Amino acid sequence: MTTKSKIAVIGLGNIGKAVATNLVKSNRPVILAGRTAEKASAVAKELGQLAKPAEIIAAIKEADTIVLAVWFSTIKEILGTYANELKGKIIIDPSNPIAPDEKGGFKKIIGENESAGEIIASLLPAGAKLAKALGTLGAASLSNAAFQKPAANVLFYATDDSSINAVIEELIHDTGFEPLRVGGIDQSIRIEVFGDLHEFGALGKPVTVAQAEEKVAAQQD
Repeated sequence: MTTKSKIAVIGLGNIGKAVATNLVKSNRPVILAGRTAEKASAVAKELGQLAKPAEIIAAIKEADTIVLAVWFSTIKEILGTYANELKGKIIIDPSNPIAPDEKGGFKKIIGENESAGEIIASLLPAGAKLAKALGTLGAASLSNAAFQKPAANVLFYATDDSSINAVIEELIHDTGFEPLRVGGIDQSIRIEVFGDLHEFGALGKPVTVAQAEEKVAAQQD
């Protein structure tokens, strides 16, 4: 039996808390770090003994896999601030490069044909490995569409490093979803907000593997 990677979730907003909650439901230990120690402690207390609060730097040092469940701009800051600690780690980027618009919705804050995943990849600390994952559904669906039976819903992921596929797929399974790789990081735009494989894009809703595979194949090179 292989040992599962140690996971830290940094950022305890709606996405981070949903991911951590699902992991605990799968009896997966998780290290929690937030903007404040008080926030991490409060969420850990709520989730129970499998959740452990920590400062950001301690969480990064202890974990093998780091879920950066924070805003796109904050991920860029974290990669710079903790570059040494992130060497050799698997980094999960669920971010979407969006901000509120003037009409009550959201707008993209990078170029129309740019993706957060590719930008984050260009800033990756030496030796770190990146996967775009856990961001293809909104927080409500991450909670409500998890652990569906008999057919699980899909979370898409993208990575340039096939050596981490098993770790990412295990993580996605343990959040209550079926993993489906769409390709390398150059496919990130498809699984970010407004993309054809995002809930808040052409996909429109959580889908099962059978529904998803057709959509992935339709536009892959």
